[in-house]
Amino acid sequence: MDRAYAFLAKRQNIANENNDPNVGKARGVTTEAFLSTLLVNLVIFAVLFLIFIVLRRSNRRIYAPRTYVGAIERWRKLRVHDDNGDGYADEVEGVSGFSGMLSWVKAVWTIPDETVLRTNGLDGYFFLRYLRKAQMICFVGCCLTWPILFPLNATGGGTSEGLDILSMSNIGESSRNRLYAHVFLSWIFYAFVLFTVYRELIFFTTTRQAYMLSPIYSTRISARTVLFQTVPLHYLNETALKRTFDNVKRVWITTDTTELDKLVKERDEILFKLEAAEVKLITLSDKARTKAGAEVAKSEPNSTASGESGSVAANWLDRSKRPMHRLKPLIGEKVDTIDWCRGKLAELNPQIQDIQDTHTSGEAKKLSSVFVEFASQSAAQVALQTLAHHKPLHMSPRYIGLTPEEIIWSNMKLLWWERLVKSAATTSFVVALVIFWSIPVAIVGAISQINYLTTKVPFLSFINDIPQAVLGLITGLLPVVMLAVLMALLPIILRIMARISGLPSLSLIELRVQNSYFLFQVIQVFLVTTMSSAASAAIPAIIENPAAVTGLLSDALPKASNFYISFMILQGLSISAGALVQIVGLILYKVLGMLLDNTPRKMFNRWSSLAGLGWGTVFPVYTNLCVISLSYSIIAPLVMGFATVGFGLLYFAYRYNFFFVYNININTNGMVYPRALYQTLTGVYLGQLCLVGLFSVNKMPGPVILQIIFLIFTVLFQMTLSSAVQPLLNYLPKNLQVEEEALLSLESGVVGTSVDADRDGVADMPLDPDGDGVDGISEVKPSALKRFLKPQQYESYQHMRKRIPQEAPAVHYTPEMERDAYYNPSITTVPTTIWIPRDAGGVSRQEVVHTSAVNPISDHGAIVTNGKIERHDDAFPPDWKENPLW
Repeated sequence: MDRAYAFLAKRQNIANENNDPNVGKARGVTTEAFLSTLLVNLVIFAVLFLIFIVLRRSNRRIYAPRTYVGAIERWRKLRVHDDNGDGYADEVEGVSGFSGMLSWVKAVWTIPDETVLRTNGLDGYFFLRYLRKAQMICFVGCCLTWPILFPLNATGGGTSEGLDILSMSNIGESSRNRLYAHVFLSWIFYAFVLFTVYRELIFFTTTRQAYMLSPIYSTRISARTVLFQTVPLHYLNETALKRTFDNVKRVWITTDTTELDKLVKERDEILFKLEAAEVKLITLSDKARTKAGAEVAKSEPNSTASGESGSVAANWLDRSKRPMHRLKPLIGEKVDTIDWCRGKLAELNPQIQDIQDTHTSGEAKKLSSVFVEFASQSAAQVALQTLAHHKPLHMSPRYIGLTPEEIIWSNMKLLWWERLVKSAATTSFVVALVIFWSIPVAIVGAISQINYLTTKVPFLSFINDIPQAVLGLITGLLPVVMLAVLMALLPIILRIMARISGLPSLSLIELRVQNSYFLFQVIQVFLVTTMSSAASAAIPAIIENPAAVTGLLSDALPKASNFYISFMILQGLSISAGALVQIVGLILYKVLGMLLDNTPRKMFNRWSSLAGLGWGTVFPVYTNLCVISLSYSIIAPLVMGFATVGFGLLYFAYRYNFFFVYNININTNGMVYPRALYQTLTGVYLGQLCLVGLFSVNKMPGPVILQIIFLIFTVLFQMTLSSAVQPLLNYLPKNLQVEEEALLSLESGVVGTSVDADRDGVADMPLDPDGDGVDGISEVKPSALKRFLKPQQYESYQHMRKRIPQEAPAVHYTPEMERDAYYNPSITTVPTTIWIPRDAGGVSRQEVVHTSAVNPISDHGAIVTNGKIERHDDAFPPDWKENPLW
């Protein structure tokens, strides 16, 4: 959406320039143009919001699935109450009025953010916090700059018009000394941003530590399991690993499952092919039976369920109409699908079982990655922070907290040099892709201006002979569609590159994508657009009068910010309302469900699969918005006003969706947040560099020197901050683990009793985990200013742990679950139970009898009526189990 909007804006600029004889004159945005943009987006916002209000109650599955979809894990559900008995939640998390036309707004604002910690983890919680803090930064920026810079700029003696009189471009030669005000305000505002980043890093580290040491996380098997990669061959056994590390409980050595993976994939394809064929047979038979019952006397099947295969269906359906398929496309032998699938499953299931036994017994080929479960979270942290091998890049990298379902098993076999080569190659490719992405976009832009190109390139003149209707589609619709395809492909390409680089989990892939997609956002969405917007107006005049280059650029660069005023309006109004109404998701759910969901399993999957977010491509979009606001905060402060409103509306929309719609499955344990904070500082650097450049072209050495001094301070500040905080981002400190036990003892009323025989004296330790001389027991509430200025004290571990939801789910693993947790799924998978609907004619019951000889099958939970499948509202697939809390 960002790039599409910029592209359309550029098209309009090109069109204007082609008809404007004064193309060399830098142009700003008139008040009329600004009001038109605002009005259009207000209308879009009002329409979309009205649609959301109207559809919200009647489309509960789209707009409030977390209040009732049973497939969500119990511990992640919202607590709801239905007072009216109409199936719609009237009270959510203790807040009433959710089912009202507008009273639901109260629920959205009243439910505490900490609820998101339970329902969507640290990532969801800190994403909302980032939007709120970005809004706060922009609001403070408005309070600091508007009262001072607006009057100074408006009366600066320049020749700007419209909204441009409020920017630095309106500072004329006679008023250049006013630029000192811009310097010192930049010091104050950017210092506030730096302090906010420092404060948020303190808040993040203490919150994350409190969360990961709380029962809601610390009792999970992933909290005490470490992945070691590039493990030497002589360490690929449990005895050697137990000699190296203390308190080892269990070891999973990864094995080469290439052959097994292929067989399991083949079996699954055949299994679901059989399921679809069984359902089709039942629905066709039921239609035929119903039709026959209407024309002739009602009949009953002549065969019992245990009779000859297909005999019950044959009462109404000719055998030639049974599901059939060719073994090879077009030319292959045509076979009965059900009979053929049964025969293949009878061959594959025993074969797969035999190969699985070789992997669990340790006879299979070993790979160089090992998962080690330790007896406690503390022991796992010790192993994580230990230098395990004397050779470089051996038994490294190592990770903790990876859940079994997010592991990328194909990357478990990489050697250290393979990982280095892949990482370097994919990084180079991504950097080149980001830098040169303008080329395909420019080609798309050229198509949109094909009429103009025919006058410059004679051999394209044949295009003028194309009918106007077709040419209109080529120049109007085709570029927009092509650009949408390009923008949809980019995240896919970035994720593929991250996977190829050798990362072992989906969460780590998202973190890598976050970096690369942010690079794209800053370069392509911000810098390229800004420079092209400024240069397009100035280049012709520079060619005519090269001596005027500095004056033209200093005048044009601030005016590029006007594009982002419209951009912020779009994000704040249209995009936030679109996030609420989810019109595409609504249409796809209804249309695709009607067209494609022809089995009970497909119906269940669509009903139970909730929307989610890809952190790697969502966070950078809004980080870039903050970067843009900071970059123009002094040059054109008006941008921050619209950013403040935009972030507020986005925060509201995403807050609603996190409470009632989203179900996040990929969890980085909040690590997307510190990356976003560091990336936000890009706006501070760009803003200062732009100021240095503008002061230089205005020949003001004083402001230049002062700005460079603060720029150096910014660099030193970030280096010091990163050095101090980075270890806290990677590891859990030992003292907090001891303090947590002492605090739990205190809360349970057993102070004075040691909670761990190996830690005598824990209860006698001072309960001051932060070393600030405050034991945290006092409940004296400090002022808001004091809390803000002293995060190390009032956002401390002991304060943060009180915000963590204490109703931790009961983590229970069966012996089989513990044994198989970190095996490749191909090693432990069992055949999926086929799910078919029950029919009145008895076809399903006979199919269950015959298919169960080769694969589990069930006809419970769904029925067929006149060929139409109906799944019971509370029916789940026969072998469905709630995901364990890994």
